[in-house]
Amino acid sequence: MSTRRLPLSAVLITHNAASQLAACLDSLAFCDEIVVVDSGSDDGTADLAQRHGARVIASDWRGFGPQKQYAVEQATHDWVLCIDADERVSPALALSIDTALAAPSHGAYRFPRCNRFMGRYLRHGEGYPDWSLRLFDRRRARWSDDAVHEKVLTETPVGELRGDLLHDSAETLESYLTKQNRYTTLAAREAIARDKKASVSRLLLGPPVRFIKFYFLRLGFLDGLPGLVHIVIGCTNTFFKYAKILAFQADRD
Repeated sequence: MSTRRLPLSAVLITHNAASQLAACLDSLAFCDEIVVVDSGSDDGTADLAQRHGARVIASDWRGFGPQKQYAVEQATHDWVLCIDADERVSPALALSIDTALAAPSHGAYRFPRCNRFMGRYLRHGEGYPDWSLRLFDRRRARWSDDAVHEKVLTETPVGELRGDLLHDSAETLESYLTKQNRYTTLAAREAIARDKKASVSRLLLGPPVRFIKFYFLRLGFLDGLPGLVHIVIGCTNTFFKYAKILAFQADRD
């Protein structure tokens, strides 16, 4: 830890993450504290976290946004770094964080996330830079209450840091697709709860517009087959999200 910077708590939420957690925790060695909020893991996640010096708190699942905010509230320090179990802080990003917290010019910071998909780190399309706001002063920012696609809410100007947050998911393509199906259902239900509408035009136009944006304009084709598959799945997610919203609307009418 740099003695010049403000103290920092790393905050994670976990559930059966033992296979990925060690590398994540190792990358957080520069932080002053690691807080892990675990929701009923039965694969040794809690024990592994404790062996790495983390403070582990058992808590029932609340949904992604509320669970992350609860974890933030358990931290000792006001500056928090929120990270997932399948992510790692690169040395370059750790140095940027240390430097920023020596004299913070913003109340929150974002940095690029580099996603590994089908064995390749994506550098274009919607896989990169995938800007992620994960470092903030909890007195000036908080997680949204969204059950999925949660985000950090802040009215303070957001700074940018160099260095990548490495997202190194070990899940199979099959499990990734299963997760995306679950996420689109949650997103559709949330849209209905907020009285947001879908239309046939959005259903039909959303996916091709998304494909053109990320595959051609954002150069996703340079990431080869993994880039193509990643973008097509994203477009499919758009289609199914709107289809599910339309189905929920029809059921409610």
